[in-house]
Parts: sequence; C-alpha cells; structure tokens
Amino acid sequence: MITSEIRCDIKDINLADQGKKQIEWAFKDMPVLTEIQKRFEKELPFKGLKLSACVHVTKETAALCTVMKAGGADAILVASNPLSTQDDVAAALVKHWGIPVFAIAGESVETYKAHIKEALNHNPDIVIDDGCDIVSMIHAEMPELASKIIGSTEETTTGIIRLQALENEGTLKFPAVGVNTSLTKHLYDNRYGTGQSSLDGILRGANILIAGKTVVISGYGWCGRGCALRAKAMGANVIVCEVDPLKALEAVMEGYRVMPIAQAAKEGDVFITVTGDKHVVDVQHILEMKDGAFLANSGHFDWEVNVNGLKEYAVEINEVRPNLEEYKLKNGKSVYVFAQGRLVNLICAEGHPASVMDMSFANQALGIEFLVKNKGKLENKLYTLPHEVDVEIAQLKLKSMGIEIDTLTEEQEKYLNSWKID
Repeated sequence: MITSEIRCDIKDINLADQGKKQIEWAFKDMPVLTEIQKRFEKELPFKGLKLSACVHVTKETAALCTVMKAGGADAILVASNPLSTQDDVAAALVKHWGIPVFAIAGESVETYKAHIKEALNHNPDIVIDDGCDIVSMIHAEMPELASKIIGSTEETTTGIIRLQALENEGTLKFPAVGVNTSLTKHLYDNRYGTGQSSLDGILRGANILIAGKTVVISGYGWCGRGCALRAKAMGANVIVCEVDPLKALEAVMEGYRVMPIAQAAKEGDVFITVTGDKHVVDVQHILEMKDGAFLANSGHFDWEVNVNGLKEYAVEINEVRPNLEEYKLKNGKSVYVFAQGRLVNLICAEGHPASVMDMSFANQALGIEFLVKNKGKLENKLYTLPHEVDVEIAQLKLKSMGIEIDTLTEEQEKYLNSWKID
C-alpha cells in the first residue's frame, strides 16, 4: 500500500480496495501485458521519464498505467471522457500504486479540461492519448511543452484523424505512434471489442430485444464492421450508412442493406454511430425516426449524434433509466438517447473485455518503448508500429491461448522468395 500523500482529484479514496480487486481481475485476462510488464521491471526502459496519460479510467487502462510505472515511468492519469471513469479504480491507483489520478465519473466539462491541464502541468516526456486531447491542448494552448516531449501514442481512430491533420499542416511538434493502425489493435479491439461492448451497453442501458429490430450502423470501418456483425448475430436486420464507396460495397457483399442516413432514419429502431465525424445523425434525421427509436454512439466524441441540436426540438427530457434519456419532441414522438451521446459501451457498460484491451495496451506500451528507443531519430510525423512488433504481440497472445501454428520449411520459404519455378 502507498502511504504517502498523493496529489489527486478523485471521488472517494475509500473505494480503493474494491478498485484493486477490479484491476487484479483485469490482469487475469491480460497475459500479453503481463509478459511485457515482467520485462519492463527488469529493463526499466522509462526510468527518469514523466508520463501523462489521458485515457478512459477503467480497470484495463489502470493495468496499463501500472505496467508503465513498473517500467520506471513517473506517471499521472486523467480521464479522456467525463462519464466513463470507474471511481473505485481511480482510488485504487492512488492508494495502492501511488499514481496521481485526476478523474471523477460525471465530472463537468470544465473539470474535465482542468484535469487535462493537470496532466500537462506534470511536464511530460511521453504521452498516452485517447482522442488526441492532450496533444491538441499542447498545440493549441501550451506549445512550450512540445520541445521536451519525446513522443505520444494514440489509441483511437478519431485521435489519429486529428494527428494526421496536424501532420498535413506541418504543425505536429513531436513524433506520434497511431496505435489504432496496428493490426493487433484495430482487427482485434475495434472489430471484436467495439462490436461486443457496444451491444452490451445498449442491452444494459435499455434491456431491449435486438432480434427482429432494424439496427442502423453509421460507419463501416472496423468498429462498424464489429457492431454490424454482433447485431446480425443477435437477429437484427442491419442497415449500413457509409460515405466511402469501397466500404459501402463491402457491406453490401456481407449481406447488409446500404442506404443514406436520411432514408435509414425512417426504418431504424436502433442507431449506432461509429464514424469519428460530426453530426452523422443530425436533427433532421432524428425528426424522421420512428416513435421510440434508440440512439447510441460508439465513435468517441459526443457530437456524432447531434444531441445539442436535438434539445431545441424537445419539449421534455427525462432520465428513464440510468444513462438513458427520453426526448419528447414537438412532433409528438419520443426518442431515447444513451449516455448523453457519449460512448455507450463505456458509460452504459464496462467497455471492452480485458482480453481485448490486452492487445491494445500491449501496443501502447511497446509504442512508448519504440518512441523512447528512437529518441531523436524520428521525424515529427505519425508512425505505425513496425510489423515485427505486431507479430510479437500476436505470438504472445497465441502462446497465452495455448495455440501453436505452423512454420515454413526452408524449401517453402525459398519458394516464396523466388521468382523462379523449379
């Protein structure tokens, strides 16, 4: 137990023992991260470095932070979403691991921004980001910090879009690793994690039957693929809305109906946004929906569904269940909004299972190690982790599952690397 006073802003330190149990439970299903931790404890790759992490404060992200501290990092953690914090986990990190945490479930937007500034006041050498919130604030408000920063890692598609915009403008001030572009992240986390956890959030939030309903998925990236796959498996009729012809064509070939959101709005029972863009389900679409339609977002920020615009057309807003609000509209219909338009899978449920985040956070940990090992050698660009790191993570995961695979014979390898036919 950490007995010294730790500066923090959490709900209740008395929740710490329960939070410790949650973190330990997560670690039981995170064998890859556990193996990385064992190596970090011996090598201390982050000794003397300050780490600021802005991620969802859950038992799984807590596991990542403890691994980084085991590697020698002086870490601080703040929330990347005002509603997703698990208060017991935050308390446990402070009490049992001595990691300063600034996160309270349900905190105001003002407090949320103040907490991000606390992460910057830590004067970090390395950054773990989820949605590019820390990096964006550095570039917009505190650019003097950039010269000290070795680099950052980014968890989400949304954050990578923002980093890519900075790079395209030529204004990115330090190297960044887009963890979401790693195969072992987006193929595993986005497809299987988001698919399961989004439906889990909808079921916990509303306790509705998915079978027989029309579920509209806005966005057919890896998260959208996962949501569509899970909804279809539960008996839903799935409609996909897309702007990319290639993804739209893929959705058609997978057996889904594809149409514009303006048309889908009239048919859907449940709507899930997973695009990373703004107002993909807008007010004019919502006004066309059936009475009793459900609106859920799994695309990071709370503007994929235009909830603020919807408020102008509501005559009454009532919380009918925890994190589920009924909007009674001027046209006489009602629609139900999960989690105020924020991430349904983290706010109405518990996010991805630990076994999924094991892969994602292995990428985060090794991404930071890659940046530190290559300090001064990288350009101020957005990078993808080397392929061999992806392979290493996949091998560790397979080993933990007791799965063996074939290896090429010398003859087979020679054949695949030659243009001659013997």
